[in-house]
Amino acid sequence: MKYIDYYQILGVPKNASQQDIKKAYRKLARKFHPDINPGDATAEKKFKEINEANEVLGNPENRAKYDEYGKDWQHAEAFEKAKKEQAQYRQSRQQSERSAFSDDEFSDFFSAMFGGRGGRQQRTMQFRGQDIQAELELPLEEVYRTHKRTLTVNGRNIRLTIPAGVRNGQVIKIRNHGGEGINGGPRGDLHIRFSIVNNTPFRRDEDNLYTTVKIDLYKAVLGGEIIVNTFDGQVKLNVKPGTPNGSQVKLKGKGFPVYKKEGHFGDLYITYEIEIPKNLSAKEKQLFEELAKLRQV
Repeated sequence: MKYIDYYQILGVPKNASQQDIKKAYRKLARKFHPDINPGDATAEKKFKEINEANEVLGNPENRAKYDEYGKDWQHAEAFEKAKKEQAQYRQSRQQSERSAFSDDEFSDFFSAMFGGRGGRQQRTMQFRGQDIQAELELPLEEVYRTHKRTLTVNGRNIRLTIPAGVRNGQVIKIRNHGGEGINGGPRGDLHIRFSIVNNTPFRRDEDNLYTTVKIDLYKAVLGGEIIVNTFDGQVKLNVKPGTPNGSQVKLKGKGFPVYKKEGHFGDLYITYEIEIPKNLSAKEKQLFEELAKLRQV
């Protein structure tokens, strides 16, 4: 595997803060996203490189391993373990005249783990691959329904199903889709953290949705029928006569899908905001004055 300069890909210096790395990734991801550049193979390749760089530098633990081991950062744990075992072996050898390996034999053992060749019979140890952390940014509208999506991780396209109702910050694990193991060891796991962007008029709180609907003064006083927007369409509501400003109604089952519970939804809470009429005509002012006199009786 050749060395890839992930700092250069994101356009940040090696001493960049995690916040700077996150900002650079999001800016480039939006610029080269396949939805923005349909059919552009160059942009698609660049988008994959950006995601791969973020998977490494966007995670402080992975970044530290990358800074120390470069292209072999995914096997950092194996290197550290081997170093520790070598140190323990040398210490135990000093304390005992009996040893399972000579110095040359241990060198063969150590090199066998990392691709070297020794002249003696070699002992091979298997190590599980590195877990990979990835972040997937999705608009709130897309997680309202279960859908399939392709995620590029370390140059590999992974087709996954995203269940409806995924929450912001939620992490799901996909087994055996992480880094490759050493000497035939099992692959690590892929951990995907969801970043949900909400640009809708609805505020989400777990499985419930909240929104504000404006109604005119006359409808609030006299009552009547209005049409309001829900997340998946419009519904008719009857406003009760004498509805006060700030009153709230609940639409059961019109909220957000419950994660991995098909057919179950939270509720939608609507708060009424009464609009006071402005720029009244002379006739309207006269009628309001007459109404005020009636209310004073």
